[in-house]
Amino acid sequence: MTFYTSTRDDSLSINAKQAILKGLSFDGGLFIPKEIKKINDIYKLKDLNYIELATEIIKQYFEEFNIKSLIEKAYINRFDDVDITPLKKVNDIYFLELFHGPTSAFKDLALQFLPQILSECLDNNQNIKILSATSGDTGKAALEGFKNVKGTKITVLYPYKMVSTIQEAQMLTSEGENIEVIGIKGNFDDCQRLVKDIFNRKKNNLTSANSINIARLIPQIVYYFKAYFDLLNNNEIIKDEKIDFVVPTGNFGDILAGYFAKKMGLPIDKLVCASNKNNVLTDFINTGIYNCNRVLYNTSSPSIDILVSSNLERLLYLKSKDSSYINELMTDLKNKKEFVINKSLHESIKKDFLAYYSNEELVKETIKKYFEKYDYLMDTHTAVAVAGSKQYETNNKKVILSTASPYKFSKDVYYYLTDQKISDTLDTMDILYEYTKIDIPKNLLALKNLKPRFNEVIEKDDINYLMNKLEAYND
Repeated sequence: MTFYTSTRDDSLSINAKQAILKGLSFDGGLFIPKEIKKINDIYKLKDLNYIELATEIIKQYFEEFNIKSLIEKAYINRFDDVDITPLKKVNDIYFLELFHGPTSAFKDLALQFLPQILSECLDNNQNIKILSATSGDTGKAALEGFKNVKGTKITVLYPYKMVSTIQEAQMLTSEGENIEVIGIKGNFDDCQRLVKDIFNRKKNNLTSANSINIARLIPQIVYYFKAYFDLLNNNEIIKDEKIDFVVPTGNFGDILAGYFAKKMGLPIDKLVCASNKNNVLTDFINTGIYNCNRVLYNTSSPSIDILVSSNLERLLYLKSKDSSYINELMTDLKNKKEFVINKSLHESIKKDFLAYYSNEELVKETIKKYFEKYDYLMDTHTAVAVAGSKQYETNNKKVILSTASPYKFSKDVYYYLTDQKISDTLDTMDILYEYTKIDIPKNLLALKNLKPRFNEVIEKDDINYLMNKLEAYND
């Protein structure tokens, strides 16, 4: 059985059920497996389909559950592509498309699974509240995953007026009797801070759907293996050939799953952290200095408009294995909005990670080039990754994590293709379709016929109001 500890107190040892239910450790740290499981012969898995592969990978960390059953509930008939995460070659790079789920974003791969395993953790008649912050995609994916799940009630906080119109419409029109959505007058970091502050105050019957929950992180390991085996089975690489993954990154969860995959035995050379103008992670990986005392810019890739990357704490612990040191760093971050890691830790991180950032002009050039030259339409976050991948030379094959449908960001994608500005409404999807003739996902098309159910917006410091709402959940 796998046991979990806290990044800020590694004397702690709890089981998977406890880690999933708690979400965040009482000391403010994140739960992390005491051991990343090494798979002795990964090639025994190379011919498995996604559901079979997910079962084999995820059960390494959650042995006490019937993982096969949970995986089947999570993925069967929920995705619009038989491969679930198809890999497509375009010119000299490969796009791992992670947006074929019910909300057209990569978060579906984890947030279809999390409600299934969380419900297994609940005792009879036990209720639990899920509190989650979103920079755009996590919110809808969590609402979709948890809607009407017995024993749960979920509240999603999103940065008001700082997500795309389509992302907001997805959240505000969500169905389910056990869900609510609240806008926060602030940015994503303000939403995430509220969630963490509430966790520090409220200890029982509360968990998270953010990637601070270990059951959000583990399922994301699977598609790294799937991409590698697709390359191998299609004769694009040979056995044991190392490849690079390029990941548009804000909160560091998606790319951290790639690090888990590497430690489990997958032949990954570099994990490339691709940032937009909010390049705090690029600066950190290149200098060893994490400084979030800077302006947070609103960009065309809002899901990675983040300055405080929660999952980086897990990497720092995995690399240092020193929870007291992590405590020092996180204290500096809280008090000074900055921390500096020692030289050996920085060198260790640079062995596995590269980091680049791209401005809006590079994003525009990338979207326009790949559509006009290769008839491939990508969203703004994927374009950040592609632009990042062009900033370094290697003989390795490069896999781009394509994290969202371009139709979730229709206004900006259309503008970058045509230089024509249009209003940010649901009709922009139709305008983009008329120009590209690329099909609109059915779940996004349906938004035009749905009416918003939620309209609550509160101040970013109104933690007492949120606490009272949580306390009121007793049924």
